[in-house]
Order: sequence, then C-alpha cells, then structure tokens
Amino acid sequence: MPTLPFLTDSAAQAVPIHALRSGEWKDWIESRPENLKRLARAHDFQAQSGRILLVPATDGAIERVLFGVGDKANAMAMGALAQHLPAGDYRVAAAPREFAATLVTVAWGLGAYAFELYKKRKRPAPRLVPPDGADLGEAERIVSASWLARDLVNTPTNDMGPDALHAAAEAVAKENGATFEAIVGDDLLTQNYPLIHAVGRAAAQAPRLLHLSWGDQSAPRLALVGKGVTFDTGGLDIKPSAGMRMMKKDMGGAAHALALAQAVMQAGLKVKLDVYLAVVENSISGDAFRPGDVIASRKGPTVEIDNTDAEGRLVLADALTRACEDEPALLLDFATLTGAARTALGPDIPPFFTNDDALAAELASASIESADPIWRMPLWDAYESDMDSPIADMKNTGDGAFAGAIFGALFLRRFVTVQSWAHFDIFAWAPREKPSRPQGGEAQALRAALRVIKARFPA
Repeated sequence: MPTLPFLTDSAAQAVPIHALRSGEWKDWIESRPENLKRLARAHDFQAQSGRILLVPATDGAIERVLFGVGDKANAMAMGALAQHLPAGDYRVAAAPREFAATLVTVAWGLGAYAFELYKKRKRPAPRLVPPDGADLGEAERIVSASWLARDLVNTPTNDMGPDALHAAAEAVAKENGATFEAIVGDDLLTQNYPLIHAVGRAAAQAPRLLHLSWGDQSAPRLALVGKGVTFDTGGLDIKPSAGMRMMKKDMGGAAHALALAQAVMQAGLKVKLDVYLAVVENSISGDAFRPGDVIASRKGPTVEIDNTDAEGRLVLADALTRACEDEPALLLDFATLTGAARTALGPDIPPFFTNDDALAAELASASIESADPIWRMPLWDAYESDMDSPIADMKNTGDGAFAGAIFGALFLRRFVTVQSWAHFDIFAWAPREKPSRPQGGEAQALRAALRVIKARFPA
C-alpha cells in the first residue's frame, strides 16, 4: 500500500469522480436522471474547465463529484480536486482516456500539498484511491521530490540559510545511502572555488559547495548542479524592495537539483550520480564583493564583476567546472537565474538552453508526456562578444537590458566542457494557485528531467 497521506485503498467507501470534457457534456447528461439534470442547470454546470459540482445523496452525503476539465486541460487538472474537495476518500470513476493513471495520481499528490511549518492546514486533504494501472512507486517518487523542493523554497531564509540548506542536503544524502562532502568558508579558496567564495563571503553564514555522490563508480555519470543563493539582496547593486521580497526562493535551483537527485536515488537508476550545490547568501557588508572587481574562476578565466546582482551565474560557474571535471554523460543545472526568463515566458514555463539537439528533442518530448511545461531558448553565439571585458577574460553580464536569459546561459556555457548539458532557468514559484500548484514554492522541469534521465539510464 502507498505510504503518502493523500492516497488510500478504501475503494468501497470512496466517492466516485466523473471528470468530463465540455464537448461531451450534453451527451453524458442526456442519459442521467432528471434530478441530476436539474442540479446541473441550477449551478450552470456544463463541464467548464475547473468547475466542481458536488452531487448530494438522499442522506446529505456526497453521492458523486462532477468535475469539468474543459476541452484542452491535461491530467494535471485533476490536482484541483485535491485542493478543493472536502476531506474524504475519492476514486476516479471516469476521465478522458488521455489522462494517464500515473499522472492523475501525481496531479492529486501535487494538489494535496500544504506548507505547514508555521501554519497548519484547516482540514485534512482529500484522499485518492489510485486509478488502475498507476505506477505508484513512480508517482510517490515524483510527488515526494516535488514536496521536498516546495518545502525548501517556501521556508524563509531565517530558517533556510546556508547552514540549514546544508543540513537538508546532508539529510537527503544520509536517507539514500549517498556520501556527502562540504567545502565551507575559506576552504573554498584553498580548494579553488574563488567565485563561490567571493559571492558569499559577506554573509554571516559562510559560503559552501555541497557535493552528494551516489551509485556505482562504473556506471554512466549523471551530474546535477543547483544555484543555492539562500537570499539575494543584489549585493552592492542592491535590489529595490519589490525585487527583494521573494528572494528566499533564490535557492530554488539547489532545491530542484536535490529533489531530482532524491528521485533518481529512490528509483535505483544505474548511474554514478554527483550533485553539486553552490550555497551562499548574497549579502552586504564591508567584505562584500564589488562592481568592478576582477575574480578568477576555478576553470581559470577571469571575470570582471559588472553587476553584483548577477551572482547566480558566478557560483554556478565554479560548480559546473567541478562537475565537468568528471566528464559526466549528462549534466543538468537548475537556477532561478534571470528575471528576463520570466519576461519572455512568464512564471509557468521555464526556458532551457542546450547545444545538444538530441537532448533538446528528448526534453521536449518528455515535457509533453509528463505535462511539465518547458521551452527551448537559443544559445545565440552572436551575443558572445557582448560579454567582453577590457581588463578581464569576460564580464558577468551582457551589454544593455536585452536578452538577459540568453546572456546568463552563454556565460554558463563558457564553463561547460561536456556535450550533453542543459541549463534550466526556473522561477521555482507559483504566484497564484492553479490546478496541482498551490501558491508558493513550485517544482518546475523536474518531471520532464526525470523522464529523460530514466530513459537514458534505466534501472
């Protein structure tokens, strides 16, 4: 029996759910009892997208649930039921045939999430009898990873600074039989991670590189890298208050890399997994790095700091360099890197960048199959010269205000030496509630990335 609290095996007592397309509503309701027709008319229910109709039994209990999924919604729409139905047990009696059973289970689990560290939910989440054919192990791995990423992102920096993120990563490593190493503070300089040290040295909690390692040394190598800026003031190029308000989520890339690693380990995939989390707080003090500073990178090229608020790419540069030293067969990095990515695609669709057309095709296909939206954006070579510096090998921004997401990706590419690499510029946040996505921290690109990893490195 599944262990997560949103699932149940109490099928006999479960309330049936009928998930209906708008286009099939007239035919469906035509053969139903007159009292159900009157109820639907009274509530103007015609299976519109997101509409829920609770059908009462004679004793006042819920006899069944009618749920409208419009004509375009995918299986993730089912998460809205976990967000809005009364507590109780439910089963899917009917749904569009393209709603895969495993994805319906995942959607329900994502919708059932609540962040309860400081405020308990008002009522228990409704529970689902898993649909026939659902891969419960896969569903649980995906939901558990997504909940982990959300919890880490939702926790404010006073409880999720570098020390706490360090502890969370070490706990995941211990739970899954992985080895764990941390390079902290001035040891970053001794072991040649100068960019990570420069960005985080001004904070009260020391900067660090966290390394989680798991799997058979002889297996193909998979490397995951995450940006772990636990709070970003912008540094001396300080953000305005509106831009700083949600910067607790600037460690979302590290949260995603760690959550994805957990799913990989729990699935027992045949990989040698390495996870590198560059964890810092971009703070302000007399020791803060400055605009105009020139800092050497682990790889060797020097970087002129054009803007201290473009710090995520700096810490990632050293982490990516380290990851590439082991020549992984696949390298994925996750970062809440640029506001430009949100301007281009909004909060719901993370762009990804890669020079590997085969990997891009795999990710695009996985995005559709897992209902996890991502979109490829170009590594536009003609923009490379806009990062030229007169006194260093490069600067950490491009010229002007345009193409910010592309410049961020181009900067990272300079530190990548493997062929199969993709960079995800995620938002890690749901600004408002949508089906399967309560407002707050959100896991993005995780399902698509896991699907590609599983296809490349099956258990």
